[in-house]
Amino acid sequence: MAKKVLLATVKPFSPTARDQVVAILEEAKYDVQLLESYGDKSELLAAVADVHAMIIRSDKITAEVLDAAKELKLVVRAGSGHDNVDGPHAKEKGVLVMNTPGQNSNAVAELVLSMMVYMARGKFNGKPGRELRGKTLGIHAYGYVGKAVTTVAKGFGMKVCAFDPFVDSAAMEADGVTPMATAEDLYKQCDYVSIHMPATPKTINSIGKDLLGLMPEGGTLINTARAEVINDPEIVEVMAARPDFRYITDIQPAPEVQAELTDTYGDRYFSTPKKMGAQTLEANVNAGLAAARQIVDFLDKGVEVNVVNR
Repeated sequence: MAKKVLLATVKPFSPTARDQVVAILEEAKYDVQLLESYGDKSELLAAVADVHAMIIRSDKITAEVLDAAKELKLVVRAGSGHDNVDGPHAKEKGVLVMNTPGQNSNAVAELVLSMMVYMARGKFNGKPGRELRGKTLGIHAYGYVGKAVTTVAKGFGMKVCAFDPFVDSAAMEADGVTPMATAEDLYKQCDYVSIHMPATPKTINSIGKDLLGLMPEGGTLINTARAEVINDPEIVEVMAARPDFRYITDIQPAPEVQAELTDTYGDRYFSTPKKMGAQTLEANVNAGLAAARQIVDFLDKGVEVNVVNR
């Protein structure tokens, strides 16, 4: 009997990416199931019942979903962030969780710089704005995306600093980046700070007034990581206390916070209508193909790469 692989994407891949992913899996003689744009969790629970592997994007793979997937051996998150999967429970069930780091990095990096330009130019309101050249950009968490942002920022003539306790300073310096000893040092010295950390118990609500209050005049925060790392009440406090401060995000905060930021500070705040970091055709294809190949390598050869729930 053919192994079953499910593509569960409440936010679907582009048709081009989906078709290429399916082609790889069908070439490996798998029975491919599609669950796209589903509206209720019950649809996901039914779909996972007898699948051996699944590819997801932002879909929530909770303990309930994992318990319903009796044959499941592997979940691959097409992207880098994986906090939408209950990794510890998956481990208890003997299910590996993988991600596809680096496949969306350039898409996110281009989004970061495009939003920075948009805000620096006053949202193209016809009045004089500012240039990015010569300004200092801080990268908070220097992984795949942080490195990609650095590459694009240098093309704009920006100076780049970074803080990441898990990355060796020499590696940053080799990229032409100035390493910072602490997060406080990063925020003190940077005109812009771009966040690229996952949501973990240590990072949730970690970006608030203590750090943002250190930024120079005209400081701008960019968040294309996770909504949970921002302390929403404190970001509102900072916007109120500092008429010079600006905030850009592609993850909208809670509705009441979104309304206040938009209505009261709309000239200094911008959010995309939906999360847009990985929403390019190229990123769709890259992440989807990487996920499909990892499934084939695992199911056919036992190869384990990018496992995030050891």
